[in-house]
Amino acid sequence: MKSCWQLLLLAIIVFMLGCAPEVNQQIKQEYPKALNCKVRNETSLARSDEAVFFDVKQLQTTAPDFNPKAFVVLSNGMELPSQAIDPNGDGHADQIVAVVDFKPGEARKLSLRYATSGAKQRDYPQRTQAELSVKVGGRFVNRKYEGGTFQNVSFLRVPPEHTDHSFYIRYEGPGWESDKVGYRFYLDWRNAVDIFGKKVPAMVLQNVGLDGFDSYHQMADWGADIFKVGESLGLGSIASWYENQAHRVAQTDSVTCAIVANGPVYSQIRTVYYGWQIGTQKVNLTADLSITAGSRLTRTDLQIEGELDNICTGLAKHERTEFFSKQPNHEGHWGYIALWGQQSLAGPEDELGIAVLFQGASMPQLAEDSLNHVVILKPQNGQVRYYFLAAWDQEPEGIKTREAFMNYLNDTVQKLDNPVIIKY
Repeated sequence: MKSCWQLLLLAIIVFMLGCAPEVNQQIKQEYPKALNCKVRNETSLARSDEAVFFDVKQLQTTAPDFNPKAFVVLSNGMELPSQAIDPNGDGHADQIVAVVDFKPGEARKLSLRYATSGAKQRDYPQRTQAELSVKVGGRFVNRKYEGGTFQNVSFLRVPPEHTDHSFYIRYEGPGWESDKVGYRFYLDWRNAVDIFGKKVPAMVLQNVGLDGFDSYHQMADWGADIFKVGESLGLGSIASWYENQAHRVAQTDSVTCAIVANGPVYSQIRTVYYGWQIGTQKVNLTADLSITAGSRLTRTDLQIEGELDNICTGLAKHERTEFFSKQPNHEGHWGYIALWGQQSLAGPEDELGIAVLFQGASMPQLAEDSLNHVVILKPQNGQVRYYFLAAWDQEPEGIKTREAFMNYLNDTVQKLDNPVIIKY
């Protein structure tokens, strides 16, 4: 005879089995067509919150009626957080991104269910964010903005009156974050990246800098600005190597900045620098910065119009840090430069790791100047891609030691070297 606990367990299982087809049936009714694929993790590493990108044109080659405005992504009947994105900023959804967990060597069957017409917006927890907030209702007086209130905007042509400490842009530039870490860069002549250390996984940037222009330098429940940039490259800032020194994007004719994506699993900021002058050269530079859920990495994609023989980036030199690096094995692989140590503004005993990751195809050369550890990259067809990241020991389940940080970097490089394989 079955025990009461066995009968209760059996009842629960029957109830769950009875409910599951109802949920699946609802999804099938809303999204009646399906495109199936297999996605394989070919490494011996577990991959948590792996961002899987599907190319819409490729999807439509397999299923011509696939609709990127009305879809869900399923794995074993379970819905995965996903998002249609327009990384090119042309008004069309070019990619679908979903976050997936993989065991070592695991191949997962995914189903993209869709409706052939209409638009259906799914609601997922917000795990990334990008924003740009400027003051409206006031005016510039001697390059300082007086009066007004902050308002989020999706596009800004930076006013010629704006400079550093104009009190015009909340926390001085656009910000972006995941549930791991936050970043900002100064949208003025400095154009350097700074770090928001986070103690919580929730989105926080919408509340930063509202109660005082630079209040985020003081530790709050959510965290704080934890890095000193000064005149350096900060973390992963865009520059060019000229006369044995890294030159940030300081002198330009004009600058625009746009929030291209602000979604649950992917966010992106696009900045266009018109007439960036380095020495006697002038070029136009488009910079896309993006982040995905569960990741510390910011991907930097640069497009150059004009002749420029190098892009460089790097890490600010700080005392009480240890520098280490790894060169790519060949042009298709990735390497990094990194610093670990007590370089956080949050406290003298805090540990902070920062790194820039780069591909062998960019013909990387390591250098340094008085302020920075530098990697010099050669554009390929006017394009450069690199990543940067920060890992603070006060993050929830943060990285606490140099050895753990190095292991994390080496695992990250292995994943970049071996992206997941999608087969339809």
